Amino acid sequence: MPDISIGRFRGGFCVYWRKPDGKRTRHGLAARTREDAEAEAIEVYRRVTYASAPRGATVADLWAEYVEDLGDKPTATTMGYTGKAILPHFGAYLPENITKVLCVSYARTRADAGKSQGTIWTELGHLQTALNFARDVRRIDRAPKIWRPAKPEKDKRILNKGEARALLDGAREPHIRLALALLLGTGARIGAILDLEWDRVDFERGTINLRLADAKTRKGRSVVPMNSGTRAALDVAQRAALTDFVVEYAGGPVKSIRKGFTAAVERAKIGHVRIHDLRHTAAVWMLSEGVPIEKVAQVLGHSNISVTYRTYGRYLPEHMQDAVNVLDFTTLKDRA
Repeated sequence: MPDISIGRFRGGFCVYWRKPDGKRTRHGLAARTREDAEAEAIEVYRRVTYASAPRGATVADLWAEYVEDLGDKPTATTMGYTGKAILPHFGAYLPENITKVLCVSYARTRADAGKSQGTIWTELGHLQTALNFARDVRRIDRAPKIWRPAKPEKDKRILNKGEARALLDGAREPHIRLALALLLGTGARIGAILDLEWDRVDFERGTINLRLADAKTRKGRSVVPMNSGTRAALDVAQRAALTDFVVEYAGGPVKSIRKGFTAAVERAKIGHVRIHDLRHTAAVWMLSEGVPIEKVAQVLGHSNISVTYRTYGRYLPEHMQDAVNVLDFTTLKDRA
């Protein structure tokens, strides 16, 4: 490694060194302290150097191979978007050269660009996924551990039954109302509802198959029974159907209901609600009505019941009542 120097640049730090041809190159750093700048400078030097003379498969190579392997799965599109942020920072590196310092530098850069901690956590998680894939197909011997900031806890908005009813009433467009009825009546994710086609709706058996036969999505999906509300909504929709898709508009499938959902929320006057909160609402209502958590996990498509406990356990403190009853020392009699 050549002699590299740390300097000041536009109110921050920079690193500079001379190339083999004698020309000096300078690069800005995200570090805020001299100590962090010294560590980041090495990472920047490596990234620039490997970009001009990569050895073996770089992160960019492996990322592209993972996206190609995904084919037409929705995750491939997601990875394409994430790659626009990840690859300029990590793409030229060999996997074994990725360090915590480099990951922290990335997190700072993204935070300075206004990205939330949750977004940064997700992006670095996608990097870990791509490298794990490379390891699994034996493109690399091992996948480095990708440092990520703590995953932020998101507040979940749980609608009461009056709010849920108001939301449905606030949906004026038939396709929006149908989508909301299915979201609340199945606990499914929005992607599963918009993917749903009529050949997976079985009125005779009273079931809705949210799964895709070709397993295009890695998110768990299930086969759920219809309740009376979803059956009625589906019956009306099927008689007016113009396409194979259950949720349709203007003779075609629907890619997003965000605009219609926002309008319905505003008409319902129920405050801030996200589409995914309808899934949370369904889960908490099932649990609060005494449905065993094993069944709730099955409805939600969770492959592991621990996911259900981790996500929704805090909304049901009453299930710990018998445990804390043991701790009521005021009722204990003196023991001999």
